[in-house]
Parts: sequence; structure tokens; C-alpha cells
Amino acid sequence: MDNRPIGFFDSGLGGLTCIPYLMQALPNERIIYFGDTARTPYGSKAEKTIRAFGAGIAGFLAEQNVKMIAIACNTVSSIALGEIRRRHPELPVLGIISPASHTVAKTCSPENRIGVIGTKATIRSAAYPHKILRYNPALDIYQQACPALVPLIEEGIIENEIMDLTLRYYLDQFLSYNEIDTLVLGCTHYPLVRRNITKLYPGLRIIDPSEEMLESIRDALGRRELFASGEAGAKRADNIFYASDLSENFVNMINRIFAGTDLRVTFKSIDLEEAAEREGLDYGF
Repeated sequence: MDNRPIGFFDSGLGGLTCIPYLMQALPNERIIYFGDTARTPYGSKAEKTIRAFGAGIAGFLAEQNVKMIAIACNTVSSIALGEIRRRHPELPVLGIISPASHTVAKTCSPENRIGVIGTKATIRSAAYPHKILRYNPALDIYQQACPALVPLIEEGIIENEIMDLTLRYYLDQFLSYNEIDTLVLGCTHYPLVRRNITKLYPGLRIIDPSEEMLESIRDALGRRELFASGEAGAKRADNIFYASDLSENFVNMINRIFAGTDLRVTFKSIDLEEAAEREGLDYGF
């Protein structure tokens, strides 16, 4: 048993979509989350910058004595997963791309037409096609970058005509021309507009990596005997959600995602580079 928290991070608030699945399946686990809301979105940034940001956040989480780091960000997972693992050999470090890719490979056949949507950096890396085809080389996979979605979601512009028009701009031709029947939401922000997508394109099968990541977390905890005891579940107030910009939008979106749950959380704002300099620590920047 290990009652230390699990560390999650994302470029913003999108990675929060992973946590309700974890809470439901593993209610004893506690969480430290970091959302880099001051520097989001990552998807249009240079790879060098993405690596530096990912390394810095992972270093911060390791200093918080987490027992695992879950990279709930497709962009960082596609660009910096290997480097973060090399920096933290003492911890299991999980990316979000492999679990969803395995599900696609296992459940799809050559008759399916698979689409992946994500940030520019994720699509440019071709991480999803590489992973999926490694597991099942017989599949056809098509990609589409949707760079405007993350800023809109971070601003809470979701259930309105602006979001629907943006989705149609990116997806109408992409889905119809390629005859897509299975769509991978290759950014953890995108589950927040899943209902919009389903409304606009009924019958489309959606694969949500935020949900698929749960099995890899459960497996890693089991293999290393890191599951928390029941005592930890009673301390939900120990969940801490850090943000580099603790905005009203961030708090509102947390309330939206966790509505109807018993989540108790402490919110904290932190500038990682300033904190590292103040404490004399090397987070990897």
C-alpha cells in the first residue's frame, strides 16, 4: 500500500477530464494536479518549449512526493514522454497516447476508417498513427489538427454556436471525405465538447483517451503495489489542484467537470520558475 498522491498534469484544464474516471474506479487515491493555464495552449509551441515545460512540471510533481506521474496531455505525451521518464526513473511515468492507441488497435478492423483530432504538435508528431499501427498495421488512420478548440474550451466557450461552427469548420470535410466512422479525441480538452460532436455527427464512434488512460494507471499501481489504503480515501481534502494562473475559468471548469461528485480540493496558484529559483531546486527548465 502507498498513500502518496498520484500526480497529473496538463497544459491547462483539459487533463481534469481524466480524474472522474479515476475517482470512480479507485476512490481511495488522492491527486495532485497541475494545469499550466498561464502558458496554454502547448499545441502551437516549438518542441523545445514543450519539452522544457513538461520537464519542469514533472520535476515539480516529483518534489511533491507523488508515487506516479500521469501526463494527461497528448501534446506532452507525444513530444516529451521519453525524456521525462529518463529524468525520473524512480517513478512510473505514464503517457495518455498508448492506452487509447491500444484500444483502437484492439477494437477496430480494416473496414473501419479512423480519425484522430488533436493539437498541431500532436498531429505533427504522428504519435497516434505510429502507436496504433504498431499494434495493428492493417488499419487506416487519418489526422486533423484543430488548433482553435483549446483556447475556446479554456475560455468556457462550449455550449454555443461559436463552438459548433468551429467544430464544423474542422470536421465537416475531414469526416465526410475520409468516411470516418471512429474518432479519437487526441487532446484531453476535447471530451468537454464531446456532446457537441455527438450532436453534430450522430453515429460517430468516439474514443476518449481520458477514459482509456485509467487501465494503464490501474495496471502500473498494481504491478508496483502502490494502491492506496481505504484510509487515504477519507482524506479527499488532500487533493490539491495547482494552476500557473488560477483564473475564474479554471475554477468554473472544475466545478463543471466534477458536478455531482464528492470531490474536495484545495486550489493553489504557483509560478514554477519563480518557485524553483526561490527554493534553489532544479525542475528541469
